[in-house]
Amino acid sequence: MAGDSTQSVLRRKLAARKPVAEAAGVTPVKALRLALARAAQEVPGLELVIEGMTEARRSLTEVLDLPPDRALLGMLGGPGESLGLIAIAPGVLAGLIEVMTMGRAGLGEPAARKPTRTDAAMSAGLIDRVLTGVEEELAASQDVVWAGGFRYASFLDDPRPLGLLLEDVTYRVFLVTLSLAGGARRGEVLLVLPAQGRGVAPALAPVEHVAANEVPVTLADVVMGASAQLTAVLHRVTIPLAAVLRLQAGDVLPIPAAALERIVLEGADGRRLAEGKLGQNRGNRAVRLSGQASRSSAATAEMRPAAGAAG
Repeated sequence: MAGDSTQSVLRRKLAARKPVAEAAGVTPVKALRLALARAAQEVPGLELVIEGMTEARRSLTEVLDLPPDRALLGMLGGPGESLGLIAIAPGVLAGLIEVMTMGRAGLGEPAARKPTRTDAAMSAGLIDRVLTGVEEELAASQDVVWAGGFRYASFLDDPRPLGLLLEDVTYRVFLVTLSLAGGARRGEVLLVLPAQGRGVAPALAPVEHVAANEVPVTLADVVMGASAQLTAVLHRVTIPLAAVLRLQAGDVLPIPAAALERIVLEGADGRRLAEGKLGQNRGNRAVRLSGQASRSSAATAEMRPAAGAAG
């Protein structure tokens, strides 16, 4: 009976160590679908709906024929100097830019035009949030080897150099059909990544020796052992988009001295959790918590040296 108990505990331990993506059945298509939906939620008024999605393997010659006319072409940089591509069709790009600048999609058909570097700069953040979301969804899957580590790298204003920039290898191609702003804008997004990945495969934790009388790991143990991300917001400034695009290394953004006395701690979802004052602790930047969210007026939250950044 003792042996059966040990085996039962071992089975529970092993089951808990299965990759999250495998247990939840997260495929690359599902990961991209989730990442798109979550990234769109951060753009008020976007109302993105995924109408369809396909995945296929294509040669470089086939990939070169896929981007829609007048699509925004963004080169993606990945592990081992690998390159990928994202192409955003004019309808999707027009809806995205309209919502980001005016808060809603425009009336009538958007004007036919070539994408600009300004379009690319405004879209880069959303592209990176989607790529990061895909990587997080597949973090425990072998698919992260080829799908993880890619971020927006540069804007390509002409598709002709693509044949020289992309390697002559097999690619995994995702074609997503989207509607935005309640159907006012529609189009496709093309995501192209090398099929032969150069990332790092997820490592499974080693199985520990389990005694027959060991207490099984509870849900509370797992939850309380999970990491939580906090962001210390020193100050927020609002400046025109044109000024943002002109920012260069060495430019100075003014921060009032009073901001040092009232730093806000926010969760990963942007929710305000506590307030504090900037200080130091053991040579590190630190925030001394204050207000109702603090358990103790003397509690100090140690941060990494670069954690107290302007939001």
